Amino acid sequence: MFKKILIANRGEIACRVIKTARQLGIATVAVYSDADADARFVKLADEAWRLGPAPAAESYLKADIILDIARASGAEAIHPGYGFLSENAEFAAACAAAGIAFIGPPASAIAAMGSKSAAKTLMEKASVPLVPGYHGAEQQAEFLQQQADHIGYPVLIKASAGGGGKGMRIVERSEDFAAALASCQREASASFGDDKVLVEKYLTRPRHVEIQVFADSHGQCVYLFERDCSVQRRHQKVLEEAPAPHLPAVMRQAMGEAACAAARAVGYVGAGTVEFIVDVQANGQPGGFYFMEMNTRLQVEHPVTEMITGQDLVAWQLHVAAGQPLPLRQDELKIHGHAIEARIYAEDPDKGFLPATGRLIHLHAPAENARVRIDTGVSEGDSITPFYDPMIAKLIVWGENREAALQQLDTALAQYQIAGVSTNIAFLRRIVLHDSFASSQVDTGLIARHQDVLLPTPATPSAQQLALLAVAEALHAAAPCPAPAGWRLNGVLEQNLQFRQGEQLHSVGLRYLEQGFVVTVAEQQFKVQARLQGRQLQATLDGLALCASVVRQDQQRLLFVQGERLQLEWVDPYAAAADEVHGVTHLKAPMPGRVVTLLAKAGQIVRQGEPLLILEAMKMEHTIHAPADGVLRGFYFAAGEQVCDGDELVDFDAA
Repeated sequence: MFKKILIANRGEIACRVIKTARQLGIATVAVYSDADADARFVKLADEAWRLGPAPAAESYLKADIILDIARASGAEAIHPGYGFLSENAEFAAACAAAGIAFIGPPASAIAAMGSKSAAKTLMEKASVPLVPGYHGAEQQAEFLQQQADHIGYPVLIKASAGGGGKGMRIVERSEDFAAALASCQREASASFGDDKVLVEKYLTRPRHVEIQVFADSHGQCVYLFERDCSVQRRHQKVLEEAPAPHLPAVMRQAMGEAACAAARAVGYVGAGTVEFIVDVQANGQPGGFYFMEMNTRLQVEHPVTEMITGQDLVAWQLHVAAGQPLPLRQDELKIHGHAIEARIYAEDPDKGFLPATGRLIHLHAPAENARVRIDTGVSEGDSITPFYDPMIAKLIVWGENREAALQQLDTALAQYQIAGVSTNIAFLRRIVLHDSFASSQVDTGLIARHQDVLLPTPATPSAQQLALLAVAEALHAAAPCPAPAGWRLNGVLEQNLQFRQGEQLHSVGLRYLEQGFVVTVAEQQFKVQARLQGRQLQATLDGLALCASVVRQDQQRLLFVQGERLQLEWVDPYAAAADEVHGVTHLKAPMPGRVVTLLAKAGQIVRQGEPLLILEAMKMEHTIHAPADGVLRGFYFAAGEQVCDGDELVDFDAA
């Protein structure tokens, strides 16, 4: 076994690999960019070496520097994690040439499966079912348009070297194909350095089911069952579970054997995932399955497989890379219970899931145990930067069956508290509690189909929540004062507090008592006793005992209570009225990023919803649209320039 390995990655996967390496007595070497100098994985590793500036192209994608550090540190092997160089055949070959073990498949297998088009040709020869489409080398826009028209709409344009939902577009009509193709190619080039695409028939109600395979250098190959990753948004996985609900045992075996056949066909070694599309029949049951792609690395969602099999897949990777045989045979692998993973992201579901950046000023996670696991790369006080994927953590739960796992997941999500950035936690809870997901009626269109329910308008805060916020505000203000809160000589203090939610103003009346408060919200009144220690509020409202967390950030107030998160703005009665913010005449950047292209010209008359420019952030493209009919006066940035969150992008006159 190796004595020291280098981890050519960052964040939660670097922490994950370090954890197993430490259990096996293997020393770890971390590499980091300037943005990650104080990151959790850097502190956990036995030693850490600087790579370069924050952008991945100048740090985590610098294969030559990583190899130099491996030699200098005495690392015998490199674990690439996922993303970055994990599926780079040239990097795997360079490791082999340098005499350093690559903890992954051989370069030849990566090359064979790295191109979606080449992989599908290989699968076709192996008689694995394929979705109808074009997977060839011809990339002229006019030719690809002809292929799409022949296949029939809707079609899916997909980056040939892609993954993670990047470089993918669904096209519903022929007239939309050219623009979608151009956008897909730009995103593919930026993310993977390769703008080649393939075009496939888009199945309207598919399930995304993938098989975890493992092969060693002794000719053995097994599958560790399947994961259902059908709950997706913009082709990015949101929830993953194992085993797949309602998957017949016969189909599980057929898919597993097909996946192993695919691995053997390319001389595969190590962990890999063969992804299939399963067609959903009218009765909701799975129909046929079709090969989609093979990911030649460990997957983000590998923990659910570990939870149902009891195996450590990173440990398997290390044993296989060291030349040892697989730990178990196929007949020794069994499924135990059900596991679900939720990806917790710094993003704002109420603003089109725009990635969020900022400092994690408050982070409270549920307690880990045999049923609850958290894989994360951040701690309270860390920052989510615009340079990398905005994932905060993976929350993985296990239950004896799916119903028990769902209940465990909802409870754990309710206990997760994050302040400082917007998150998708409330959105995840709504999916978990939705009838379609709870009853296992899942396909890749679930989120889009139930968007109104899953993305409702923000709820009006309850009288109880407003009472808690007002009491916490009063206790915080009184904390520096040695006298009791609200104490007045020969009098009783009454106070009115105001909180803003969008355009709505909420008033809360407080009357201070010798012990506690009388709180009035609208026509409701509560007698409250409370104590505030730091951010923790313990309160009794008319006999109901509640524990809450209250986080203050400038004028923002965040309340976490009974599994709910409420964010309001405290209205300072002594502050001067703020200047009116810019209206629709000045469109601002919703996040830090780079202007990709300008889609209109100064002086042009545009209609509401018409695209004006494309902004790239966190390797994804975001289009800025005209908010109303009007005239475009000009742009404040040129294509290729970087912008900061809140920078004015467009001078626009609304009609």
